[in-house]
Amino acid sequence: MKKQKKEHKPINLEKIKTYSIIKRKNLVNMGQFGKAIESKEFGRFIDSLPKILAANDLRNLIENIVRAHNKKRQVVLAIGAHVIKCGLSPIVIDLMKRGIVTAVAMNGSGAIHDYEISLIGETSEDVSHSLKNGTFGMAKETAEAIQAAASVPECGLGRALGDKIIKDKNKYKQHSILAAGARMKIPVTVHVAIGTDTIHMHPGVSGGNMGESSHVDFKILCSVVSELEGGVWLNVGSAVIMPEVFLKAITVARNLGRRVKNFTTVNMDMIQHYRPRTNVVQRPTAHGYSITGHHEIMLPLLRLGILSKLKK
Repeated sequence: MKKQKKEHKPINLEKIKTYSIIKRKNLVNMGQFGKAIESKEFGRFIDSLPKILAANDLRNLIENIVRAHNKKRQVVLAIGAHVIKCGLSPIVIDLMKRGIVTAVAMNGSGAIHDYEISLIGETSEDVSHSLKNGTFGMAKETAEAIQAAASVPECGLGRALGDKIIKDKNKYKQHSILAAGARMKIPVTVHVAIGTDTIHMHPGVSGGNMGESSHVDFKILCSVVSELEGGVWLNVGSAVIMPEVFLKAITVARNLGRRVKNFTTVNMDMIQHYRPRTNVVQRPTAHGYSITGHHEIMLPLLRLGILSKLKK
């Protein structure tokens, strides 16, 4: 007689134990963040690079971004959370303020780190330490805030969370990409994959609210991508989520009859992965670049290159 298989029911999260984020040891704080300095004579350095391989790709990318900016085309920055953890929020916000970056898209963990920076000026807990005793991801304030934003899904998760950061007067809101987007009315969308982020372990978090509000953000991003003709899509530090979201957004735009054919894409990461290479650089466009390097070096370098060319 065959043994009947056990039927697994959803686990009950009501008894999950949380704690205040103030008590948590973090690996990243604002004192480590980069600074958005002026370009001065940086253009001479860019011009001095060899007109070969990756150096030429970087030069071409800079010129394409400047061209898109001058023609008032979309320049979209899609980021993984590591960009924020590397202290690059001031760089991103400066490009938004200058009107160079016209939209930002991030995964769910990006929103988590952005919110925590705005709240306590720190983020990125010591996972190796907290995983041992089951406290990993159990800081309550982050989950409560993002759930509160997700419960009003009409404007999308990114805008709702940015508005909340501003409304709650989070102490370090000047370092929040989400708050900057809300303040400047620049789309900053959050693309959640349920089960991938720490907040999904919390009993008060609703998968329905998360899914609904993030789906609104997906549709907002589709609207942005439908205007990508002549523009630039930068995938920085996302190996899976953002390349997949981008491919679907391109499909929606083209399915609806929008002309999205002539645009530039780039994948900037420490390692070149399959999905960014195929979904960002190769499949959607004939003008794709792969530039390999550490975010904390390459993104400030790209920014200064853009500013130096704009001054010319």
